Amino acid sequence: MGNVEFTDNRIKVEAALNDAIVAFLYEVAVEVEAQTKIAQTRVDTGHTKGEWAHYVDEDKGEAVIGNPRENAIWEEYGTGEYALKKNGRKGGWWAPVGPDGMSLKQASKFSKVKKDKAGNIVAVFTYGKKPLRPLQKAFDKTKSKIIRRLGSILNQTFSE
Repeated sequence: MGNVEFTDNRIKVEAALNDAIVAFLYEVAVEVEAQTKIAQTRVDTGHTKGEWAHYVDEDKGEAVIGNPRENAIWEEYGTGEYALKKNGRKGGWWAPVGPDGMSLKQASKFSKVKKDKAGNIVAVFTYGKKPLRPLQKAFDKTKSKIIRRLGSILNQTFSE
């Protein structure tokens, strides 16, 4: 038999794989974030829609898309009688209007309102908020594209 020389390329392969995965995570996180902003169709002030963001933890190999606004949870899962998991408050409630509550623009859409002595709307009666699922819709819309892109990146990485 002839001489066989073994070359250990594990470190190079692991580095190439890691670099490809990190690049993929950034690419996917940007895409899902953008699609989430598009799917966020119920907009009053634009605060919730504008604060979707992504973070990539390169060491853990994970991407996170999220929103620091409490309203983002309500937009995703709904509230009250409309809560996605049917675990919301039943029977309705008075929701405040103003700096610590909904905007006057939103409040003007309600038929049952409380007003102060000056005639300003201070609360509205609601049964909750229907879930819009912007993050889930964004993921569902991009899922097959994400899977194809990962395959493409891995093929490119290891065909060189």
